Amino acid sequence: MNASAPPAGAARAGAHAPLAFITGASSGIGQALAARYAALGWRLALVARREGVLQEWARAAGLDGERCATYAADVAEVPSIVAAGAACMARQGLPDVVIANAGISVGMDTAEREDLDVMRDMLALNVLGVAATFHPFVAAMRERGGGRLVGVASMAALRGLPGHGAYCASKAGVVAYCESLRVECRFSGVRVVTLLPGYVATPLTAHNPYSMPFLIDAGTFAQHAVRAIEAGTSLRIIPWQMAIVAPLMRNLPNALYDRLFKGRKRKPRRGAAA
Repeated sequence: MNASAPPAGAARAGAHAPLAFITGASSGIGQALAARYAALGWRLALVARREGVLQEWARAAGLDGERCATYAADVAEVPSIVAAGAACMARQGLPDVVIANAGISVGMDTAEREDLDVMRDMLALNVLGVAATFHPFVAAMRERGGGRLVGVASMAALRGLPGHGAYCASKAGVVAYCESLRVECRFSGVRVVTLLPGYVATPLTAHNPYSMPFLIDAGTFAQHAVRAIEAGTSLRIIPWQMAIVAPLMRNLPNALYDRLFKGRKRKPRRGAAA
């Protein structure tokens, strides 16, 4: 089989259409990616804790059971998401694209004992959850000789942000993990793609108390993301403006970086979000 994923603009009809498995699909980036792939004629396997929300969205989008199946799973619980992946393969077959998108973003203060629990939960969902999402499909994709494994990280992976210690650490972990997996899969035909969104208008960013330069809507992000996934790009920062800013920020001297973020408002902690 061709090692590359089917071109996004050339999806086949019905049961022979390519399949995208997407976690965190009940809102935000995940839902936007689902809408984009649906518009391109792909079949969908959608995962979220709130399966009813997924089913309601599929009905509103006019997607029947042949085009879209939903799976209830908690990505932070390894047995739960692994079971969802196995159920997808039994019901719909091996996906062409698997997108580990589910994640949370909550502020933390290391001086607060309860925020250590926040960090633990965030690492379980944002990092371990990515590996657990990919796990059911890796061996089968290697045997087939093709597929896309897509990890959704964040620009926050590149430098630490005040109040974002857990989130930045988790997204840096996603980048490092996906790079390791990419090298492992390099000669198998399976492509590992890491996406680094900048600021995207979603429920996760709706109550951020600070400015968000180059903010884009989730639909715009999804369009660019699908192109990067189709191309098998190893790492893509979206939007392009952030791709220019990223290396500048990454190489900024620490003393200047610290002054730049002095006094910046912090991400609300768990229980304090509006």
